[in-house]
Amino acid sequence: MKRVVVTGLGIISPLGNSVSEFWQHIVDGKSGAAPITKFDASKFKTQFACEVRDFDPTKYFEHKQIRKYDLFTQYAIAASDEAIKDSGLDFEALDQSERTRIGVIWASGYGGIGTFEEQLQEFYSGDGTPRFNPFFIPKIIVDIAAGAISIRHKLHGPNYATVSACASSNTALINAFDTIRLGKADVIITGGSEAAITPSSFGGFNASHALSKRNDDPKSASRPFDKDRDGFVAGEGAGALILEELEHALNRGATIYAEVAGGGMAADAYHLTGTPPDGYGAVAGITAALKDANIEPEKIDYINAHATSTGQGDISELTGIKTVFGNLPVKISATKSMTGHLLGAAGGVESIISVLSVKNDIIPGTINSIEIDEKIPQLNLVLGKSIKAKVDYALNNTFGFGGHTATSIFKKFDGVPAAKPIE
Repeated sequence: MKRVVVTGLGIISPLGNSVSEFWQHIVDGKSGAAPITKFDASKFKTQFACEVRDFDPTKYFEHKQIRKYDLFTQYAIAASDEAIKDSGLDFEALDQSERTRIGVIWASGYGGIGTFEEQLQEFYSGDGTPRFNPFFIPKIIVDIAAGAISIRHKLHGPNYATVSACASSNTALINAFDTIRLGKADVIITGGSEAAITPSSFGGFNASHALSKRNDDPKSASRPFDKDRDGFVAGEGAGALILEELEHALNRGATIYAEVAGGGMAADAYHLTGTPPDGYGAVAGITAALKDANIEPEKIDYINAHATSTGQGDISELTGIKTVFGNLPVKISATKSMTGHLLGAAGGVESIISVLSVKNDIIPGTINSIEIDEKIPQLNLVLGKSIKAKVDYALNNTFGFGGHTATSIFKKFDGVPAAKPIE
């Protein structure tokens, strides 16, 4: 099997629209939560979110192009552009055969829900005559972001979308990892994007009692593990990673952030939206990832927990982590306390955090968590601001409605060239 490394990162987020700005805010423990500006939320139970700020689509697209893309696709292209530039890949210098070895595997949970709402509202508020935008269908379908990225850069390799709710972009990353190590591509642009701060999204999540209602203090609303947590804070944005076959990266002198060590996917097979009290889904996903990476639990230094700040979800995940890791001193934090929950894009954004944790030997903290819920197992939770600590292996958990589990593992790149692939 071939080895796979991370050579480029890109982000659009509630904490900044560049990786350098985003990482600094994560290290500093800054919250991205604030009152909603994208629609009038005054009648909703939840009136705040972690919105992307200062995103200017004209920096990335001509005006005609902007009309073709829903915001989730705009975020995807913007983040992937930064990741490509960061990687140093020069697609213009490639011939067509080389372009068939570069693909895009991208994720979203909701796709173009904003466009969907707008078009239906126009239809029902009018005279009933269909006057839909000719780009309505390509703007709303989930796979269009992957297609748009490939069209923008004329990439002819594997191209598709993954959808597994809030595990979507971690699923995409694991699929990209598998595609490269099996020799089916040399480079994959992967990650996920979401732009679901919309009335129907908030109405639905409020109805299921999933969102925090701490309208008087949004910045402290996302409080994973805390006894007073009352639900997640919705976020939006995109996280992009360039995964590359090791020899391909070394041959062009690429900067390597980290190596992808393994990935595991599973299902808790428990409930449409709930998580099992024994944390079995987390156990299954983590165990599969450790087996795939061929390492023991003792190797993991840091876990970026899915930990959305929901009542049962946090307990379930940490119960599962306790089952796998026991009393090992692995450090755990929940960066959704700062970014909010980016839904289908969460895995991409949190994979970037995990990679930078490995690269910089920094473990981000969990903000807002003051008094830990007594139902949560005793574990080494990193609270408050970030800490300096050796991180050779970082594990990233993501879980989605429907029982989906996806866990990825990143390791510090040791600088050793790849061995000859096993035929």
